[in-house]
Amino acid sequence: MTSTRGLTYEMVLAHVEKRLTSGELRPGDRLPPERELAAQLGASRQAVREALRVLQAQGVIRSQVGTGDGSGTVVVAAPARALGRVLQLHLAVDSFPVDDVTEARVMLERFSAGLAAGRATAAELLAMTAELDAMDADLGPEAFSDADIAFHVAIAAAAGNKLVNELTVAIRESVRGVLLGAMHDQGDWIALRDRLRAEHRAIHAALSDGDGELAADRIEAHIRAFHGRLT
Repeated sequence: MTSTRGLTYEMVLAHVEKRLTSGELRPGDRLPPERELAAQLGASRQAVREALRVLQAQGVIRSQVGTGDGSGTVVVAAPARALGRVLQLHLAVDSFPVDDVTEARVMLERFSAGLAAGRATAAELLAMTAELDAMDADLGPEAFSDADIAFHVAIAAAAGNKLVNELTVAIRESVRGVLLGAMHDQGDWIALRDRLRAEHRAIHAALSDGDGELAADRIEAHIRAFHGRLT
């Protein structure tokens, strides 16, 4: 049975979320003090405090004690990484089928590769090259995985879609352990590493040539090939 306190906490959270989604509250706006908000909603101050803690953990509000201009509870423009952290936690605790995660990766990363081929700056392409060069070293699975993730995330960033970038980061981080386990399970790590390096270089070449369709096809083939090793 749900406690009264639990229901009150949900009610307070729903009230603030409704004001945020309706646009009534915007970044820079202040919420009423705890005591005033509790009185408005007929809730306990503890329930209000719990709801505000959730919103603060999500990066939606900032609370600061004091009497100056920066004091009180203020709505902030939530950092994009806050969304990524929440999604990553949900992916971590829910047992999504590997096939579903792979399809999501293909959808996001094809989109990113297609856009990045036309939008990536010389500096962004150079940053990707740096990650590829790092993978050319005699790396074990852990260090290689870090450079691998950085390369894929750099492509998503170069696409210029902030939301897709954050979704890509969240999914990659959430499945890092699974992918790393697959690398460790390979009988011939050196052969796998060489193949992944070649696939990454081929993706980068298509991006550098501005060929979005080829880049998208190559990144999909790369993801699905590795997925085959998981299954």
